[in-house]
Amino acid sequence: QEMLQKKNAVLVDGVILNGPIMDSKAGEKFVEEACKIIMEEIVQKADDVTEKVCEWQAPETLKQILDLEMRDTGECHQKLLQICRDVIQYSVKTNHPRFFNQLYAGLDYYSLVARFITEALNPSVYTYEVSPVFLLVEEAVIKKMIEFIGWEEGDGIFNPGGSVSNMYAMNLSRYKFCPEIKEKGLSGLPRLVLFASEECHYSMKKAASFLGIGTENVYFIRTDERGKMIPEELEKQVQRARKEGSAPFLVCATAGTTVLGAFDPLDKIADICEKHGLWLHVDASWGGSALISRKHCRLLHGIHRADSVAWNPHKMLLAGIQCCALLVKDNSGLLKKCYSAEAAYLFQKDKFYDVSYDTGDKSIQCSRRPDAFKFWLMWKALGTTGLEERVNRALALARYLAEEIKKREGFQLLLEPEYANVCFWYIPPSLRKMEAGPEFWQKLHQVAPIIKERMMKKGSMMLGYQPHQGKVNFFRQVVISPQVSREDMDFLLDEIELLAKDL
Repeated sequence: QEMLQKKNAVLVDGVILNGPIMDSKAGEKFVEEACKIIMEEIVQKADDVTEKVCEWQAPETLKQILDLEMRDTGECHQKLLQICRDVIQYSVKTNHPRFFNQLYAGLDYYSLVARFITEALNPSVYTYEVSPVFLLVEEAVIKKMIEFIGWEEGDGIFNPGGSVSNMYAMNLSRYKFCPEIKEKGLSGLPRLVLFASEECHYSMKKAASFLGIGTENVYFIRTDERGKMIPEELEKQVQRARKEGSAPFLVCATAGTTVLGAFDPLDKIADICEKHGLWLHVDASWGGSALISRKHCRLLHGIHRADSVAWNPHKMLLAGIQCCALLVKDNSGLLKKCYSAEAAYLFQKDKFYDVSYDTGDKSIQCSRRPDAFKFWLMWKALGTTGLEERVNRALALARYLAEEIKKREGFQLLLEPEYANVCFWYIPPSLRKMEAGPEFWQKLHQVAPIIKERMMKKGSMMLGYQPHQGKVNFFRQVVISPQVSREDMDFLLDEIELLAKDL
């Protein structure tokens, strides 16, 4: 009633409409104090090896600690700050120098600031009128990435992950093969077949399923002992598909496989694609950043012959998840032709500016994050030479670790690393004199999971393991973060020995 008696008070459907409903002062204070916690507990501890990588808790215990229940009334200021502290405490510190678990790690300060800015601005990158800065930034970054691939021109789009990039490429190549599919759908099409390495990312199967191609129509090509696609096997499978009456349309090569870090022979694969008129997509989500290095770009020799490339700067270059680009050699508007729906409420033709900057119709998304901005700001800060140094250092550390593994009793490399993936077994003392038969491999298979459990409960480091292509569980150590040092490589081997001394 007091509010209603105020001058110009308006009541509609029982709701007072005068003035904002949010308490700005309280909100600003919360942001200020929460940012202080973030600085103290994450940023300032990012390179502190005395901190734990993770504070392990079982799911049921963690549910009680976090108090996950949402209630009718909001929590007080101090309780919310405590929630922030708890979330940080019990989350995995992927910026810790001893987090080696996945193909991303580390903290880049410039990328972090860029993320703060975009989170605060909350833009959506589809039209120039709502996102002028970030559309221009994305255009500049895509142009520069295309230069490193070796194309004279091209197109591209940032999207949520390498898996989505691979799906984009699969759909785009199918559209190029049979443009009528956009309107007419799958009915009446021949049986489409695509080819990928047996070491390719699992997203290829997911994309084939999602797009209605079918996982049975993904022909997986045999690889050599290093995990590289064998071109002669690809040629055989293409000819087989044609004899079956199928319609081959796409070959997906991999530049940096997930487990072994292998690079397919792109030049030889491109020869086969040209011979048979097939679209060549290179999944360089992991290995694409080697293009930045003058020393290691040879790993991707021939990539300029690809029709499309997936490249994730959030991996080796630390641009921050997520930062993933699909790059396309075709510059005739193929992306837009394939994906446009021409929504009249977004992409009006009679706007007062150049509507070619309204790039949202190239995307399968409507709302889209300005992911290129964090890569751009980081690139501006470090320069190409700074990014190159990151790649060179990571691969040098991987080489150092591989050489140290050779020197230590009980450690055994699966193969010489080609990239930043170092794959090895640890054989505990109790197994070292056992003959390498079925019982030995069965026992060794159980070693890595036990060590992984112990390291996580201790919080000393995180290291991935897996079985692969008939080989029992082995560790896959991935070097990415520039905060990692030679001492961390030594610690990794010492810690495995320590954790496994009683096995």
